Amino acid sequence: MPNVNWLTLIVEADAVYAETLSDALLERGALSVDVQDAQAGTADERPVFGEPIPGGGAQESGLPPPELWARNIVTALFPGDADPETALGQAVQAVGLERTPPHRIESLADDDWVRRTQSQFEPIRISDRLWIVPTWHTPSDPTAVNIVLDPGLAFGTGSHPTTQLCLRWLDANITGGESILDYGCGSGILAIAAMKLGAGSATGVDLDPQAVQASRDNAAANDVVAHFFLPDDAPGGEADVVVANILTNPLRLLAPLLASHARRGGRIVLSGILEAQADDIREIYGEWFDFDPPNVEDGWVCLSGVKR
Repeated sequence: MPNVNWLTLIVEADAVYAETLSDALLERGALSVDVQDAQAGTADERPVFGEPIPGGGAQESGLPPPELWARNIVTALFPGDADPETALGQAVQAVGLERTPPHRIESLADDDWVRRTQSQFEPIRISDRLWIVPTWHTPSDPTAVNIVLDPGLAFGTGSHPTTQLCLRWLDANITGGESILDYGCGSGILAIAAMKLGAGSATGVDLDPQAVQASRDNAAANDVVAHFFLPDDAPGGEADVVVANILTNPLRLLAPLLASHARRGGRIVLSGILEAQADDIREIYGEWFDFDPPNVEDGWVCLSGVKR
């Protein structure tokens, strides 16, 4: 069977419109879009750390707009039968640009696309005994607790500090037999890790059907029994540990719900929180929980506490 080609649209974009142009291309048929430093690999490269905000832009999430480089390269993936040139023209008009920015279109074979995508993800060492291993890699330490992960279309590869903070908390605190609720499960990584670390049961909930499916697939790949649901289908009840690695605005709104799912004496673990937002979240959840000292990494915070 011959390879099916994909088309990549590569556009030069200033920081002012790189994000809105990306959104406009997604609305006009792009399957995925990423933004990179146009000066990457040169002496003028400037490190900027941040994770795309799942489920909406900065205004919806309550976070400040992510910082971009002065000069950006926006790369959009299209099916081979699409018309990226027309999509770009429509996107340019939609965001109000006076002229179409410099760009080019390249074809990409299936095997090249898979190779390029997979090269972004390497095994990640979380602790002395816990690793995240993409499905196409061989574990570096076969005796470790290795979570085999296919990120799929869901948020949660194990590379972001908020995920690693939660994984380290689970590694340090799961003693065996606990019931786990992972709210906003993404790829299922936290629920799966908890089970492989000795938890008794794990349930994951996510708004995104693709995340739920990716979580189920990843659990099967790890020979783990965990259950994943959309919110309306999720079972009720209390858990020994409730973990939510999402964003600050949803954490604010979900506080009563998440608190209701933690048993008295149970633990809550919250992440996806910037340092400047930690006191606000601690105050909200302080109605139900007594908090431990926060764990901080690269400006992100993981809060954990015990329900009174």
